[in-house]
Amino acid sequence: MGLYSYAQNARVKGIILDENNNPVENVNINAQNKSAKTNANGFYEIIIPANQKISIIFSHVSLQKTTVTLQLKPNEDYEFNVTMNNKAEQMGEVVIVNNKKRVQGITNIEPEVIRRIPGANAGIENILKTLPGVYSNNELSTQYAVRGGNYDENLVYVNEIEVYRPFLIRSGQQEGLSFTNTDLVQNVDFSGGGFQAKFGDKLSSVLDITYRRPTKFGATAEASFLGGSLSVDAVSKNQKWSALTGVRYRDNSLLVNSQETETNFRPTFADVQTNINYTASTKWQWSFLGNISQNKYNNQPLTRQTNFGTINDPIALLVFYQGQEKSKYDTYFGALKSTFTVNENFILKFIGSVYHTLEQEYFDIDAAYSLGEVDGNIGGENFGNVTFSRAIGSQLNHARNDLDALIVNTEIKGFHTLKKHQIEWGIKYTREDIRDRIIEWEVIDSAGFSINPPKFPKGIKLPANNQPYEPYVGPLVPFQNVRAKNFVTINRFSGYAQWSLKDKIGSADVWYNAGVRIHTWQVPEYDLDNNGKIALWQFSGSNTHTQAVISPRAQFAIKPDWSKDMVFRLSGGFYHQPPFYREIRDAQGEVNPNVKAQQSIHVVLSNDYSFKMWKRPFKMVTEAYYKSLTDVNPYTIDNVRIRYAATNNATSYAQGFDMRLNGEFVHGTESWFSFGYLKTKENIDNRGDIPRPTDQRLKFAILFQDYMPNIPSVKVYLNLVYNTGLPGGSPSYADPYDYLNRLRDYRRADLGFSYVFTEKNNLRPEGHWMKRFKDLSLGFEIFNMFNNQNAITNTWVRDAYTKSQYAIPNYLTTRVFNVKLSVRL
Repeated sequence: MGLYSYAQNARVKGIILDENNNPVENVNINAQNKSAKTNANGFYEIIIPANQKISIIFSHVSLQKTTVTLQLKPNEDYEFNVTMNNKAEQMGEVVIVNNKKRVQGITNIEPEVIRRIPGANAGIENILKTLPGVYSNNELSTQYAVRGGNYDENLVYVNEIEVYRPFLIRSGQQEGLSFTNTDLVQNVDFSGGGFQAKFGDKLSSVLDITYRRPTKFGATAEASFLGGSLSVDAVSKNQKWSALTGVRYRDNSLLVNSQETETNFRPTFADVQTNINYTASTKWQWSFLGNISQNKYNNQPLTRQTNFGTINDPIALLVFYQGQEKSKYDTYFGALKSTFTVNENFILKFIGSVYHTLEQEYFDIDAAYSLGEVDGNIGGENFGNVTFSRAIGSQLNHARNDLDALIVNTEIKGFHTLKKHQIEWGIKYTREDIRDRIIEWEVIDSAGFSINPPKFPKGIKLPANNQPYEPYVGPLVPFQNVRAKNFVTINRFSGYAQWSLKDKIGSADVWYNAGVRIHTWQVPEYDLDNNGKIALWQFSGSNTHTQAVISPRAQFAIKPDWSKDMVFRLSGGFYHQPPFYREIRDAQGEVNPNVKAQQSIHVVLSNDYSFKMWKRPFKMVTEAYYKSLTDVNPYTIDNVRIRYAATNNATSYAQGFDMRLNGEFVHGTESWFSFGYLKTKENIDNRGDIPRPTDQRLKFAILFQDYMPNIPSVKVYLNLVYNTGLPGGSPSYADPYDYLNRLRDYRRADLGFSYVFTEKNNLRPEGHWMKRFKDLSLGFEIFNMFNNQNAITNTWVRDAYTKSQYAIPNYLTTRVFNVKLSVRL
């Protein structure tokens, strides 16, 4: 009888965490007449009857009750890990939408979606670019712009720890790997504006990522023509220790070799990342996040031909290269985090991190070019070939740039619950130590005649250059020449305090949040003695520039007691961006310690509507926003390199409307459609409004998942983005008021097919070899499916004979095919 009874039972086990990913002790688990409790590590185990629908109730004195309904097979072991808080409840096997994120204006992205969707630079940023208000026109880059901001205006956190990107990178194809390893991710939240005071001092957006806490051994692996990755989950027997470790390798040769420039080129990127957790007791938890990455970018360009012009007057740029580029970016990052639970209503967190980057950018590239006439006779033997060269010139680029940056952070946070009120606060100290040497110059000649620089060096007046009609007797100087050596130390103190409350007005639910941030920083002046060392007088108080800003912010949300599930939200406040090192260094490499923080008054009005269509869940989110910016630091964008003016001589604004519809267009899969309208302009020195470099007016995006009805093991994924053209394509040294042209529209579609071998694992008998895999799939991807020619910048070529200057587009990647194998244990 006892054996028979055991055979008709099943076991449910797992770990229960709170919303801060800390184990919860003394959670009561009840199922029919069975009960259990979690231990100090949040672990539980309960036996339930098999072959029956059983409701399991998880309850705790200070957390919201959670319910799940399961029907398990005899002797089945089922793992169910629960996140409990006072805002969400789990019913069935699906978590109901978290109202906390709805009222904060946060978009949550499932990690599985991130891993499945194809992209030339797959990962979290690849998915972000399909969201409304998020703009990019470079598939090789992980950088993105949000609602009129630039790449430097986005906050990125991993496990509440701010992460950074390299300084010197000027091209998307140099970037390699994003810091975030998608194999380790548990949760991804994104806010495009109007975010709370607890987030840092940036103007545009917040990407908040949480790595998962393993509960048992697991492993994932992926291999493709672009590289591979391997991650391992490990847990100690007593559940006190857990670790995630991921190793990644990427080779971008497949992508960059599809471009027009023929090169000997093999850019390689590798990193290793680990997240270690230790539960010392019910009150103390510790974690360590570490990352080491190395990006090598070795490029030896050979030839290039770009056809442009019109049908009646086709022109080609022919370039023959000599020389090479050797750039390297090594980064080291370590962070220690400790959480101390004083009592159930008071939690303290201590965070310390160190970021060290060593970067070098070395190149000597001589480009001999000619402009030629192209045979436009369709059907002719020489169609598309150059028949006559009418201009010849050359360009020599040289750089020896080195940067050594060390950034240290220490922070303490507090979380208090006082009945219905929640109070959070934090204090942070940051020290940035930058050692930067810049030596780069460019020499241009056209048909043998040297081209003078667009801006003359200080103190030099060059005579007019009227070659070839008159001999030039002035000095020969580079067209561009930047030489500087900067040793900069910035000390920052920042803090925040905020209050939150969920209440009612009549029968409507309402949420309040109000907070304030304070940020002060010091930038000392310095000088170098004859030996290249910092002069001691820089440390005196009279030569230290101290500034401070205060940023009040607030959110209000209301959920009326309507038959339709709607939430309305109004948020905004003052957002400041105290200058980072890049922002105080101008285009000539000189540091201006007096640069102020850019300020934005931000207002966001949104509606979140959840509904059912075809008996499936859907959601439509619409947001209207307006930003008014003062003390703006103007900049230009060259590929992904931002060059600031290091002044505060501009004002600007950004306004727009975003809409996103997401849901199960195909049963069991999430897809979405995004639309965005943006208008952003700036006024430099009161010369009038012109489009900002990120003024990308319209945006459409589709992320779609499907499967073949007759072969459900075959999955189909589509990632489609359309952005109207950015202003620019002008030389970075040019006056923006003289160049108001735009780049061409950005259009890209990536398609992926995947055959999932483990799709029918539930139908396979016990002991089948396929049962050991949670996922085993083979995929085929087509990047840039329609082979659109997208341009990132223009190369400006001068013709001394015709006195003309041509803008030749620098095209991005063409159509590329990839094969990918994914394994998860």
